[in-house]
Amino acid sequence: MGETGGKPAGRRERNRQETHERIVTVGLKLFVEKGFEETTLDEIAQTAGIARRTLFSYFESKDDILSSSYGSGFSQALAPAIREESPDQAPLAAARSCLMKLASRYETPDSLAVDTLLRSSPALRARKSGSFDAMACSMLEAMENVWPAPDRRDELRLTATMAIGVLKLALEDWRKSAAERPLSEFIDRAFRLLPASLRLD
Repeated sequence: MGETGGKPAGRRERNRQETHERIVTVGLKLFVEKGFEETTLDEIAQTAGIARRTLFSYFESKDDILSSSYGSGFSQALAPAIREESPDQAPLAAARSCLMKLASRYETPDSLAVDTLLRSSPALRARKSGSFDAMACSMLEAMENVWPAPDRRDELRLTATMAIGVLKLALEDWRKSAAERPLSEFIDRAFRLLPASLRLD
């Protein structure tokens, strides 16, 4: 009872998580050492001690591995965090709350290494820009679950776009400061600038 194929379900999930983390760790190490374009999926699988077929059950591409490394799963955690927010607040307040809660994920050595890697070539900088676009889409989709009224969609699109723009600005300022202060402080500061920047008079 509570077992699948003779193995406790909890242990099987832990094994999957450990394999996932090993692939990400190995992939990032090879990307930094050899370069993103020069690293192959076969090399990642071999170094991680798994079959290529096993790797594909976790990730479809090198981009997926790199995205998973960036922000220590920030983008993957964003939508669930939004869906946990109360619908009784403004969507922008919910976005600020989520970004503040998840900010520490960017402050790990691996995330900093990925950030450096993503700024190392035009192609990788384009990938980084694409990851922010994907985050905005993910945030919007989650917001539409929390605030499902069709007449609010334009408001939610604008909110998600602004929130991820705030995150980008905060990350740039935080990086320029050599990460001497918590990223959450830079996110908070950027959100506080929004009212003045939105004035039309």
